[in-house]
Amino acid sequence: MAARIFCLLPLVFLFIIANSQGQKNISLTDTLTPTSKSSWLSPSGVFAFGFYQRGNGYYVGIFLPGTPTKTVVWTYDRDNPPLPSNSTLRFDVNGGLVLQSAQEQDKYVASPTDTIASASMLDSGNFVLYNSNQEVIWQSFDTPTDTILGGQRLSAQDELHSSASVTDPSTGLFLAIMQLDGVLALYPEDTPFTAEYGYWDSKTPNNGQDVTLHLENDGCLYLLKPPGTYLLNFTSQGIPKKDTIYLARIDPDGIFRLYSYNITRNDDWPVKWSEPKDRCLPKGLCGLNGFCTNVDQNYTCQCLPGSVKYGNGTAGCERNITAESCNNLTVSYDMQPVLDTTWEYTTDSALTSLTKDECLEACRQDCKCEAVTYNASQYCYKQNHPLKFGRVTEGISNPQLYVKVGGGNGTKGDDGGGGNGTKGDDGGGGNGTKGSEQKHTRRVILIAVASSIAFAIVMLAVSVIIVHRNRFWVYERSPKEGFLTTIEDVAPTSYTFEDLKKVTGNFSEEIGRGAFGTVYKGTLMKNEHSSKAVAVKKLKEISSDGEREFLAEVKTIGKTHHRNLVRLLGYCHDGENRLLVYEYMSNGSLADVLFKAEHQASWDVKMGIAQNVARGLLYLHEECETQIIHCDIKPQNILIDDNMQAKIADFGLSKLLKPDQTNTTTMMRGTIGYVAPEWHKQLPVTVKADTYSFGVVLLEIICGRKRVDSNLPEEEAVLEDWVNHCFQVGELDKLVHYQTIDQKQLERMVKVALLCIQEEPALRPSMRKVLLMLEGTVDVPIPPCLTSFSSVI
Repeated sequence: MAARIFCLLPLVFLFIIANSQGQKNISLTDTLTPTSKSSWLSPSGVFAFGFYQRGNGYYVGIFLPGTPTKTVVWTYDRDNPPLPSNSTLRFDVNGGLVLQSAQEQDKYVASPTDTIASASMLDSGNFVLYNSNQEVIWQSFDTPTDTILGGQRLSAQDELHSSASVTDPSTGLFLAIMQLDGVLALYPEDTPFTAEYGYWDSKTPNNGQDVTLHLENDGCLYLLKPPGTYLLNFTSQGIPKKDTIYLARIDPDGIFRLYSYNITRNDDWPVKWSEPKDRCLPKGLCGLNGFCTNVDQNYTCQCLPGSVKYGNGTAGCERNITAESCNNLTVSYDMQPVLDTTWEYTTDSALTSLTKDECLEACRQDCKCEAVTYNASQYCYKQNHPLKFGRVTEGISNPQLYVKVGGGNGTKGDDGGGGNGTKGDDGGGGNGTKGSEQKHTRRVILIAVASSIAFAIVMLAVSVIIVHRNRFWVYERSPKEGFLTTIEDVAPTSYTFEDLKKVTGNFSEEIGRGAFGTVYKGTLMKNEHSSKAVAVKKLKEISSDGEREFLAEVKTIGKTHHRNLVRLLGYCHDGENRLLVYEYMSNGSLADVLFKAEHQASWDVKMGIAQNVARGLLYLHEECETQIIHCDIKPQNILIDDNMQAKIADFGLSKLLKPDQTNTTTMMRGTIGYVAPEWHKQLPVTVKADTYSFGVVLLEIICGRKRVDSNLPEEEAVLEDWVNHCFQVGELDKLVHYQTIDQKQLERMVKVALLCIQEEPALRPSMRKVLLMLEGTVDVPIPPCLTSFSSVI
């Protein structure tokens, strides 16, 4: 008990210091700019609130101005592009703290509960706003980004999100969360909070919902269970030192570390404590198709065979085999082993009772298969690109991974064996010796496949009987039983039709209309004092196809969570009524931003929008639970929030792909002008169809006009033709009406767009590569010449 009390003494110490030093109020008439007076200092000058520089831009945050790199402990609006040098930070007449720049709308840095009367930057590193009664109405300690400081705590359900890198404060790959079960846990971003994805935790379960993580001024980091139980001490307590600062941070590499800093010695932030100790435990550290290897207490990222790295070591790797190249019958493939590694294995394709050689051959013969895992129980699991969460696990028994890589004409190898006109088999084999074994292998595979199909048919028949007898499907029209039971994995809230009539004022304010229904603005009451604007999409009287669209949209959006996808808040499945409730996007659609003069956005904002859309598509294609082809990317389906962030909307036309699929041949979907050529040719459609649509939209973003404009001269009417011509003759300035724009950035954007709209899908880059090219992380190759688009207007 004495130890617990002693560890809590710094709280009292902090209170005494905070009150004895007084509050150095900031004048509400002060204005900050990046190039003149850029920050407000704490009384001791250790901490500052204001503008700090990263690269060629600026962010608003809290930092230590006396450290060599101006160590940052809190950042506002970290996922938006850096601010220009003409930005200002000031208090407005209503007592709010406002960020202004010529390129964007005004933003409120803080959202206090009352009018601001005074403000202080405290020596604790906390920026605080007060009302006229000197009550705290907002403080940075309540909204941490990646760091907590001495005297700060992480309450239940609070999260810390790592930065992308030491030079990029935007949200990175990992997060720390104080869970409701009393556990401090670390996860990759955009994964469920389950044991399957967590890579470290405090192992303190079942301790209630009010456990908090505390860091004191003496470096004591601990978990506290109300009303005062000292639950777990990560570090030992000491005596607070006036010249030492402590901070705990989830770093870009996914490690949670406690640092100290002596302000008199200017030491280099020595680490006092860290978890996990294994640098390769953070899942996803090396990106897609990459795996992590520990080397001398550090780590390196390696690519799977047949893959090449994106920009930096943690950006992941791109496979050089695609379904298109796989269909080339003149090329054969080797299966290379990747020893002693573990991955997130996801597959619906499992073959049993196969030898290793039969398993590898089954993958060679399947264009959709890019890797297999094989274990001693003769289970063969086909894997598809991309593979995630790879790391070396020496000494641990895991299924062996074999990766398909490009081979020579007429040759195939296995485990490094094989030769001219032969197949290798653990180093054995020779000319003409494998013919009968090949026939036997094919026979076994055919039998296995036929058995699997027969089994699936039997299970389908049994399922249909069960569904029919229990009246289980949605056509029961029961919002309480049929629908909720069928779509049991949907998180959004269920509403009755009468609920949504009240929310929308009997559908009085129409804000949009599309092929499948009309969108109305509504207001959801959170409580008696606050409300939230929403968009309610009322679907038309729908056929069975429409019914499927509705179910697909609810199930799809309900399971996708990304900052560049419109969030589904609820739904209504009440009798014949089908409605969807979305978050409200105050700035309308990208079409409004691009094509309406009063909404014209700056170049920087438009480039941010392009990257937002690319990130959303990358998530749909590679990172969400079920791979999704959106099928209808166009400006009207890209919505803009009050921070000018773009979010992809309308998944009603999306085509879901099962984990063992890479393409689909369904009837054409989407909007003429944005659909890829393969739709018109009735060829298999992959995620590259979305890449094409994105390329068309990117051209519209760059040029600020529609893809076809009959009011322009004939040579300029079709945007793709016009851009291609200007690129070929070196007259890109014409596309932006000779605005003052960075020419290298303009050329990069145009080249990316032209790569995306190549007629041959194999020539289009993946959305991951598109994003890296847009960000300038990787070089953009010269796009091939395009054929005329006039015939597909």
